[in-house]
Amino acid sequence: MSTEFTIGATVCLASQPPYIKTADPMPMLRPGQLIAVGATGIVISRQPGEYWAVKFDRGSFLIDGKYLSSEMTPIETPSTEPQS
Repeated sequence: MSTEFTIGATVCLASQPPYIKTADPMPMLRPGQLIAVGATGIVISRQPGEYWAVKFDRGSFLIDGKYLSSEMTPIETPSTEPQS
């Protein structure tokens, strides 16, 4: 099952990978606990093998698409109640 994201889309880390790889010119493996489940990031680019470069608060990482989900932002509806 392939999940497609657009560049610049906000995504959420849905489950914890055992390791994550930095999206640096010289990538390094880091422990998966570096990014918490539920953390949001911005998709930077698509990489071969269903991997996505995602910018999180703690850095940019290559994350397998199976660990990501689309970030759903609630739609705000205008209030119909009169304000006093």
